[in-house]
Amino acid sequence: MATVKQFVLPIAVLVLGGGTFAVLASMKKPPEEKPVVDNTPVVAVEIIDKQPMTFSVNSYGVVNAKYETELVSQVTGEIVYLSDAFVRGGFVKKGQVLAKIDPSDYEAALIDAKATVASAKATLVQEKAYGKVAAEEWKRIENGTPTELSLRKPQLAQEVARLNSSEAGLKRATRNLERTVIKAPYDALIESRHIGLGSYVSSGTQLGKLLSTEKAEIRLPLPDKEIRYLDNKGLGAQVMIKGNFAGESKAWRGKIVRSEGVIDNRSRMTYLVAEVLDPYGLEDDKQPLRYGSYITAQIHGSQAQDVTTIARHLVVNDKVAIMTPENTLAFKSVDILRQQGTQVVIGDGLDDGMRLITSALDYPIEGMKLALAGDKPTPTQDEAVAEQLAMEDKE
Repeated sequence: MATVKQFVLPIAVLVLGGGTFAVLASMKKPPEEKPVVDNTPVVAVEIIDKQPMTFSVNSYGVVNAKYETELVSQVTGEIVYLSDAFVRGGFVKKGQVLAKIDPSDYEAALIDAKATVASAKATLVQEKAYGKVAAEEWKRIENGTPTELSLRKPQLAQEVARLNSSEAGLKRATRNLERTVIKAPYDALIESRHIGLGSYVSSGTQLGKLLSTEKAEIRLPLPDKEIRYLDNKGLGAQVMIKGNFAGESKAWRGKIVRSEGVIDNRSRMTYLVAEVLDPYGLEDDKQPLRYGSYITAQIHGSQAQDVTTIARHLVVNDKVAIMTPENTLAFKSVDILRQQGTQVVIGDGLDDGMRLITSALDYPIEGMKLALAGDKPTPTQDEAVAEQLAMEDKE
């Protein structure tokens, strides 16, 4: 049989353990309440302000003269005179004498032509007198009928033809003499000269090349999709032209005067032609726009009312994130009118005063509560420590 000691000892151990647990439990402090952590996402916003906007289209090109002329000799002879202005880079006025070809032979030909005309006129007068005499004589003959030949009408016609021919020769001789003097057909810049004093030229010899200084033209290539931003397909639009001169950026104003009307087979571009008046500043002493210069051009386009420009990355599937007046997240569908680099122009979909969210959201859900950085109070040091402890307890 079990002794009393065997029954009492386990009971005593259990009682002692239970008493010890009760004492320790009574000494433990109750758990402190953890502070409530505000996990509302903080966002940055941009206030929508819609304004009118004038679209512009950018292009580039090379400056060229509107008119280019190859001077060619129309007569034969020796160059006996060259103007000091007839040099590469020289400026000449319309009608200015550039060169002269020896006129001696053509002056003599003109004298011969004048003499031939005088002789033909005298012969014609004489033939007319013969015709009158013949007509008077036939009047005295009662039974006869005069013929064309007897009235000397064929002879008269022959003399009239000879006079016309001699007068044509006189005009030709006069014109050839005039062609010995080479004149500028318009105000021009001399691009090149191919002759020298004493050179012998024949009909068709190239003398030099002139570039008109009245107007410059620039071919501006445009993608077909960009033309929709121009009024009247760009015709008459103002153009701001920029280029470098002596290492400095300069600007000139021009105007679109025409479209070439076809799409280039290689570049698939449509070409508009801009015109600049007095490119070398000969009349108003402005900065010269030199031929051959590479320039960039900004073509003024159509106007849009009530639009706004935002960063392109804020638009996802044609929607943007908006912070509502109730400080919740909402998505708005927008109409993109144009993309300009990293920006897009928005027409419909956004109203003045709307708050566009410009910061990233990790898990955006429409209707979720949001907060602005300025609206959320900055935690004190004790609150920050408590929040840090709460985060550590969670871990």
